[in-house]
Amino acid sequence: MSGKSRRLTALIVLTLMAIAASAQKNELAAGGGLSIIPDQAIQTGPIHLTDNFVRFGNGTTWEVNYARHLLNHDFFALDAEVPVVGTPDQHLTSGNGAVPHTYASLFLTPAARIRFFPQNVFQLWISGGGGLGHWTISNTLVSGGINPGPKTKNGAVAQGAVGLDVRPWKHFGFRLAARDFYSGILPLNVNTGKSHQHNIAVTGGVIWSF
Repeated sequence: MSGKSRRLTALIVLTLMAIAASAQKNELAAGGGLSIIPDQAIQTGPIHLTDNFVRFGNGTTWEVNYARHLLNHDFFALDAEVPVVGTPDQHLTSGNGAVPHTYASLFLTPAARIRFFPQNVFQLWISGGGGLGHWTISNTLVSGGINPGPKTKNGAVAQGAVGLDVRPWKHFGFRLAARDFYSGILPLNVNTGKSHQHNIAVTGGVIWSF
């Protein structure tokens, strides 16, 4: 082998080693689950209703998450993550016919995530951040009538989460997570006496590190 060929081979080997050394700095996760939103009591008006609550169904929720590993120590790792969580069909029920029938939600909340014992197969983590929420309200009410209220809402949200990653393989693993998106209340056409609400998403899915 000539000197030029040896230098080229060495360059290729060093390049591959650099790629390998920088591998698994990125992470992509995806999964699905359910939304869990606490019911809200409607403030009592002149007519007392039998069911004086806004009740939130457990809508199907989807999550896609990109993360970048920033620091990695024996006991903890710091990541920057961008979770995108959506619920396309959240059903509402109420004894008050003015409540909208359904709505859809989408959250985008960049966050910092701390994983504990990142060298282990089982890794607990917590996350905190904030971003934006978007809601699309249905045109119909639970009574079947036309919704006279706002059909969309955008607002700031704070996000907090806990989760468990199971990583039995180098590049692939599994995740169970619970995220709470703390937002302002929705335009539900009734007075619940609240200014904010918890939008909790519980999801499970897969992780790909690269």
